[in-house]
Amino acid sequence: MSIATKAAPRPARPALGTFERYLTLWVALCIVAGIVLGRQLPTPFRALGRMTVAEVNIPVAVLIWLMIVPMLIKVDFGALHRVAEQWRGIAVTVGINWLVKPFSMAVLGWLCVGWLFRPWLPAGQIDSYIAGLILLAAAPCTAMVFVWSNLSDGEPNFTLTQVALNDTIMVFAFAPIVGLLLGLSSITVPWQTLFLSVVLYIVVPVIAAQLWRRALLAKGGEPTLAATLRRLQPVSLVALLATLVLLFGFQGEEIVRQPLVIVLLAIPIVIQVYLNAGIAYALNRALGVPHNVACPSALIGASNFFELAVAAAIALFGFQSGAALATVVGVLVEVPVMLSVVRLVLWSRAWYERA
Repeated sequence: MSIATKAAPRPARPALGTFERYLTLWVALCIVAGIVLGRQLPTPFRALGRMTVAEVNIPVAVLIWLMIVPMLIKVDFGALHRVAEQWRGIAVTVGINWLVKPFSMAVLGWLCVGWLFRPWLPAGQIDSYIAGLILLAAAPCTAMVFVWSNLSDGEPNFTLTQVALNDTIMVFAFAPIVGLLLGLSSITVPWQTLFLSVVLYIVVPVIAAQLWRRALLAKGGEPTLAATLRRLQPVSLVALLATLVLLFGFQGEEIVRQPLVIVLLAIPIVIQVYLNAGIAYALNRALGVPHNVACPSALIGASNFFELAVAAAIALFGFQSGAALATVVGVLVEVPVMLSVVRLVLWSRAWYERA
């Protein structure tokens, strides 16, 4: 039986905003700015690096909150009751996000960073790079998937339900999965710091965002919520870029000495995106899932919550760690790679809906 349905007129797909469209360019500029500022003004950067409480860097914690909370306000946890409506697509995405992606990234990290690229990477950072890749893959994307879903004509209710479910799972599964994979990689797991990161960068922001969301809805309904999200979007992205400037202010010397590191770390990240998107897309087709559900399912299965990964890497391993650098490379490649996945799922629609 064909899984094609009579096509209804589709609304024009919304374009990426200016910040999102050129995110890769902004990240590249932040790399340059961070390296230059870190080399010219090392004292202020060192002072910022010393501003810690219980191993948490306060300036970065503030910036991470400014990044994450606006994204979590978008999530309606009331949508969880819709899980049964698209259970096949939900099951595929949950399986990819929590049973495939972290483990496939760990394997790619061991293969690429730990073996193939080892001769060209700093020996003392190998384990840290692998840890950063694992952190990047251990949390599914929360915010940008709404953009990817819109661009691929995705079913909005499915996307909202899937994101709400993933965020709920993340509260409980992020620390155990990260701890397991770091342990398998023979990387010392600072459990206290890991759990503190989960509380600071997942649990508390989720609670704060949902309280804020409810207050906005009570005050003026959906229009007030939408207007607030529009105002917060630049704040979130500026906080991300400011965090990157700080990171590269500390990483500058290492990158100037070995710029090839960025390219080599990007390779397993790009492979992981296409691998997991492809698996999710094919599984949805095999299960007869409609194309407008399979698209966001594949995209959610492929993208990463890089803001959380950056925060966790800094908290666990520090500003100057290879782990922090690896997560930032994830930010660098996110937009162009995910846009290519959007184009692929749209281009292959006729094949997908063929009997």
